[in-house]
Amino acid sequence: MNIKEMVVAVVMSSLYAALVVILGIFSYGPLQLRIADALIMLSALIGWPAIVGATLGCFIGNIMTNILYYWIGPLDIFLGPLANFLSSVLIFYMRKKPYVAGILGSLIVGIIVGSYLWLFFPPPSSLTIFHPWTAMVVSITSSSIVTIAILGNLLLKVLRRPPIISLFKSIGIKIYLNEI
Repeated sequence: MNIKEMVVAVVMSSLYAALVVILGIFSYGPLQLRIADALIMLSALIGWPAIVGATLGCFIGNIMTNILYYWIGPLDIFLGPLANFLSSVLIFYMRKKPYVAGILGSLIVGIIVGSYLWLFFPPPSSLTIFHPWTAMVVSITSSSIVTIAILGNLLLKVLRRPPIISLFKSIGIKIYLNEI
């Protein structure tokens, strides 16, 4: 990555972390709607700056939510960013099919994050017919489909407009998807 792409990665990670912290209670827990995850879809458009930004932003955001809201610990601090990294890389390589990529990326996040969150937020046994792990994976995957696959693709659609693509190119950012 060149210096301009590093700056984009830092801006993205800052935006991601800020959204996680500002939206607080909606950004963590068993019923979360992590709006910041919409930024993961930008991996399809700008590649590694978005991948690094979503990963680092998740790391910073998870540290902050662990300090400010609810301590989950190292599992959340390290596995959440790993989920974002794997999801972002998959979306980058599947960028020609962004809707499919968004759903598969959501599944990655849902499985990884759901696999440890149920340990900290087990659902009451009377409310679920599934094993708590399954219920948590379904919950996180569902919310990730809303944020990554739906909101992320809407964001991607807005940012693929010619004036915005021209702006990115004018500052030296490599674009991996064509304009709409």
